[in-house]
Formats: sequence, C-alpha cells, structure tokens
Amino acid sequence: MTHPSDLPDLPGLPGPPLDRLRADGDALLLAPDMVLTPDGPMDHYAAVVSGGTFLAVGPAERLERAHPHLTPVRLRGQILMPGFVDAHHHLTQTFGAALAFGEPSEIFRRVWVPLEGALDEEAVYVAAKLAALESLRGGFTTVAEAGTRAAVDVEVVAAAARDAGIRCVLGLVCNDADSATDTATSLARAEKHLVRYCAEELIHPSLAVSVPEAATARTLRDTARLAASAGAVVQIHVNEHLAAVERSLVAHGLRPLEYLHEVGALGPQLLAAHATLLTPRELTLLADSGAAVSYNPVASAWKGNAVAPATTMAERGIRFGLGTDGTRGDAFRLAEAAEFAQRLAYGLATGDSSCGAGWTWLEHAARGGADAVGLGARTGRIAGGAAADFLLVDVSGPEMRLSWDLPWELVRRGNRDQITAVFVAGRLRLWRGWPVDWDGPALVRRAAELSREVLPRAPVTRVHPTSTAARRARAQGSAAR
Repeated sequence: MTHPSDLPDLPGLPGPPLDRLRADGDALLLAPDMVLTPDGPMDHYAAVVSGGTFLAVGPAERLERAHPHLTPVRLRGQILMPGFVDAHHHLTQTFGAALAFGEPSEIFRRVWVPLEGALDEEAVYVAAKLAALESLRGGFTTVAEAGTRAAVDVEVVAAAARDAGIRCVLGLVCNDADSATDTATSLARAEKHLVRYCAEELIHPSLAVSVPEAATARTLRDTARLAASAGAVVQIHVNEHLAAVERSLVAHGLRPLEYLHEVGALGPQLLAAHATLLTPRELTLLADSGAAVSYNPVASAWKGNAVAPATTMAERGIRFGLGTDGTRGDAFRLAEAAEFAQRLAYGLATGDSSCGAGWTWLEHAARGGADAVGLGARTGRIAGGAAADFLLVDVSGPEMRLSWDLPWELVRRGNRDQITAVFVAGRLRLWRGWPVDWDGPALVRRAAELSREVLPRAPVTRVHPTSTAARRARAQGSAAR
C-alpha cells in the first residue's frame, strides 16, 4: 500500500509539498489557481491559514504584500474550496453498509438496531473511525452523527472522529418512550452531553431522537429547549417513511412534523433528517419556524423513499444541507445526486432545465450544510475568520481543464479522485486519499476482521438475498422452467 509520503509532488510545486502543507502550527500562504469563495470562483486568489482558521482570503498579490514573512505555497492546477458537510450520518453502521442494498424502507428496525446492538467498544471505535476516513476521502470535513444505539459511552464515537481528524456534530440519543430510562434521567444525560463537548475543537454536541414516536412529548419539548439554549441542534428523522407518517396520524391525528410543532419541538434548533414526505402546510411550518432539513437523495433512492422537495425548500428559504445517511462517503457524488434527484422527481415534470443550477448544490453541500448542523458561524466557507476546513482539488485533468462553468462542472463531473488534500481546522488530514499522521490501511484491515466477527452475531433480518444469491436463484428458476 502506497504511503502518502511516497507519492509524487504536485505538478509545478517546488520542493516537497507534503512537508510544506503539514507544517502544524505554522502559518501558510496558499496560492492555488482559483479559490471558491462565497461570491463564486476567484482566479489568482490566495488564502492565509493560521491557528486553525483563515486569517485572510483575497487577491494573491495583495496577500503576498501584506504577509512578506510567508513564502507562498503555489498550487498550480489546483482549486481551494470549502470542505463538504455531511448533514446526516450514522458512523457506527459502517460494518453493515452493504446490508441496505435492495431493501425496503424502515430498515433501521431489521438491520441497524440489531447491528449496533452487537457492537462492543472496540467495534464502535473502529466502525466510526472507518466511516470518518471514508468521509474525509470523499471530501467531507464535517459530519453530523445522528446518534448511535450501541451500548457504549458516546465518547468512543467522539474519540474515533477526533483521532481521524474530522469535525463531528455528535448526537446523543434521548429516546425515552419505550426504554428503561425515565424522562428525567434522559434529560439529565442530555444536559451533561451538551456541557461535556461545548469547548472542543472538533467535537460539537448535539441531541438526537430517532423518530418523534421514540420520545415522550416532554422529551421532545425539553431537548429542543436545551439545544436552543446551548446553540446546538436536535437531530430527528422526520416524515421519512409512509408507515411512520401513518402511525403518527393514528396516534396523534397529526403528521410527524405537525406533531413536533404541536408539542413545541419545532424551531431553529431542529435538524429534520430526510423530510421526504411533506405537505404544503408542513413546508410552511418549516419556513416559519426556521427549522433545518438534511436532504438525503442517495438514501431516498437506495431505500425507495420519496425525494425531498429541495428546490422548493430553496425557493421558500428553508434551511437545508445534504446528507449521506451513511450510504457512501463521496461528496461530489452526493452533490450530483442532489441535483439529479430533483431533476427526475420535479424538474422533468415542470420543464425546469436548471433545477437550481450548480451553485445551489455546492452551496447547500458546504455553507448551507454547516448552517443546518449548527456550525454556520464556524465553517462551510472560504472567508476570513472561518475555520480552515477545506480541500485542494486537482482541476488540471481532462474533466475540468476546459472549464467554462466551474460550479456546474464540480457538481456534474467532479469526483473524489481529484481531491489532492483535505484540511480540517487548518491541519492537513489527508493527502491523496490517505491520512498523513495515522495508519489508514491498518484501520481498514482491522475493520474487515471485526466486521466478520460482528455480523454473524447480529440478529439482522433482510428481505432480499445478496445480489449473487438472487442471480443464482433466478438462474435455477429459469432452468427448472
């Protein structure tokens, strides 16, 4: 396995670029061909990174004059762009990622709850760190972890994210409707969690409820209050499956999002995962309340859910980011799926040939996602004062060299193989796909070993066989006929 230090230098970059880019604690003056700013792509721009943040971003000549003590690191053929934000992930489900292929909805009951219940402390750490590695490789610098059901201290997940070097909005599950934990104890744990991680660099506390029906009305209301006071978010799967909508109607006479509004849990602190089945009234509730949504287009396709009306959300001013739901940690493919799903579900029927254009999906994959997960003031953009969470992307190849419209091309033609470097909090974390300060291949090997131990003891129930078994069964059926 090739180690990052064995890889060739960047084209046109004098000296050993890896050593220059990983100079921890030193200020960097990065001068790529282009910087993707909040105002769009800027040629001949540069960025000064110091103390984990962008000290300054602007025309390269001006920054070089203002910082004569810094030697510019010239990055020919590269663009500097914000790291992507995964607004909805389940870091401890990595061992069973392929178990979701071809399965009908609500697989959490048959697959994820049993799988996470079979994880011990080492398995949780390795699974979460493996997911973080995949996310970093795919260009995500921040992930929102929706809360593990594994019976371990959530610090194990925090340690995995911290050690991997990714920024993590860490959910603590506060379900109390059908658990042995009483409401008062659940809320006390929630308060402690918000305090425990309030001052960390990479770990940001969040509360979580699996679905509205998993918590009492008091917990839904009070977790919203606690999170709002702490400047955190509450992550809840909302209006994802038709069965859940129908259960809510039977139990409360209200759809899940309407029920959250009824009990006082709807507000800017809510991060509603999926929100695929929304009525016009519920869209109005989201817009009026300031709640945010994680639009998860790949999960919709893989599980057969509806597609969230993201272009309508954008038009209505509803806050939203893009999430993987643990499907695959590839940010460029997620952005493409976000646009493509809108085109198929809504654009073709209305003759909307733009479907938000490329900039919409880049914006909501980075700055909009950061806002949705409660980190809008901290990350998601290349600007002075923001956290230096960014990517260096090679645009010198055939996919991008003839660029006429970079935002569209990044959405339609970008891929994670073009990511040269990933920085989080000003530190180089990955170089051409692998960590620079810990052994990524060793983690992958251990994860493969552990997954083969965990899955046989997890009481997972799948509706469909593997694709290989399905093909064999069809061939046998054809032969019998």
